[in-house]
Amino acid sequence: MNTYATKPSDIERKWYVVDAEGVVLGRLAAKVASILRGKHKPCFVPNLDCGDYVVVLNADKVKLTGKKLTHKKYFKHTGWIGGIKETTPAKILAGRFPERVIEKAVERMISRNPLGRQQMTKLRVYAGSENPHAAQNPIVIDMAALNNKNKRSAL
Repeated sequence: MNTYATKPSDIERKWYVVDAEGVVLGRLAAKVASILRGKHKPCFVPNLDCGDYVVVLNADKVKLTGKKLTHKKYFKHTGWIGGIKETTPAKILAGRFPERVIEKAVERMISRNPLGRQQMTKLRVYAGSENPHAAQNPIVIDMAALNNKNKRSAL
């Protein structure tokens, strides 16, 4: 009896497209993080980057439940004394780079080490519905159809 050990040469990568329009942010980020890590594959090993590429479209139309849109806070520090800055998801989604809300949610679900940074390079997030990855023949994942809690109407 032999135990199979996945080697980096055995890993085959696919491309997935997810439409974030009306989908709850946390549920979307959990699914995307799982695909980026490769946990959906039978050959998953935690010490190798065996995940797939994920393209997220319509990042500016993602939904947050409850009062998270205005009450949730994102903090960053400039490095200077008293340089802590805070913002809300509502400001980010209405600003120049609304895709950062999804990027940060996924980034915080992936390990914070060199392997996690390598996995995050396979995430592509776009605010609109246009993307330059049609040549990769991506597989479409309908997040709203996976569970009725994934999609929120206008709240």
